[in-house]
Amino acid sequence: MYKILANTQFLGKDVVYLTECHSTNDFAMDLVRCERATHGMLIWTPNQLKGKGQRGNRWFTEPNKNLTFSVILKHESFDVSDIFRLNIAVSLAVHQVLKRFVHSISIKWPNDFLDPKEGKIGGMLIENSISGQQVLYSVVGLGINVNQLQFPFPGATSLSLLAARDIDLKPLLEQLLESIERSYMALKYKGARGLIQDYLAHLYRFQQWAMYDDGDQFEGKIVGVEADGKLILQKQNGETHRYSFKSIRFV
Repeated sequence: MYKILANTQFLGKDVVYLTECHSTNDFAMDLVRCERATHGMLIWTPNQLKGKGQRGNRWFTEPNKNLTFSVILKHESFDVSDIFRLNIAVSLAVHQVLKRFVHSISIKWPNDFLDPKEGKIGGMLIENSISGQQVLYSVVGLGINVNQLQFPFPGATSLSLLAARDIDLKPLLEQLLESIERSYMALKYKGARGLIQDYLAHLYRFQQWAMYDDGDQFEGKIVGVEADGKLILQKQNGETHRYSFKSIRFV
C-alpha cells in the first residue's frame, strides 16, 4: 500500500498506486461499479496512458513528471442539481494550491487551470454514479502539468516552467488532497453560499470582451455562471445567452 501523509480525515487514506494505467478515472469508475470503492479513495499513477478531458479530449502526460490522479467521493445525500457546485468547490480548492506557485493562474470554465498568457496547466473531469435524483458517487480526476518542459501540442505549459524551478510531486499531491477535502467538507456542511462569487473572481475572461464560437464567431464577455453550470455570455448588442460546455468554444 502506498502511503500518503496528507493531513486529511478521509481523502487519500485508502490509496491504489498504479505504475501505469490508461485512465485513473476509468479505473475508479470500475471500482464504483464493482462496489469496491471507498469514500476518499485515491487512484494515483505516474504514467497515465489515455487520460480523458472535457469534450472527450485526450490528456497527454510525460511519465513521472506530472500529477495524474482521481479521488472517489461517496455521498450520503447529494442531489443531481448540485453537481456543478462540486465542480466549483474542487476547482477553487485546486486553484488555491496552484496559485501558491504561480499567482497568475486562473480557472477556465468549466474546470481547467491556466496562465492567461502562457497556456493550460491542468484540467479536471468529474464523473458521477447517479440513481434517480441522487448522486451516489463522484470520481474527481485531475491532471496537472508539474515538471514537464516540452509538449507535443501548442497552448500547454507547466508549473515548473512558470515558477522556474522543479516541484516535488508528492508534497504537491498532499497539498491538493488537503485543500480538496476542506472545500468538499465546507460544501457539505455549509452549502454553496459564496462559491459562485469566488469562482467568478478567479475565472478566466470574466467581464472581458473576447472571441467565442457557438457555430458563428462573435465577441462577447462572460457575465456569470448559473447554478447548473451554464456559462452566461453577453453579446455586443446587449443580449445574454446561456451555454452548456459542449455548445460554446473559446477562440
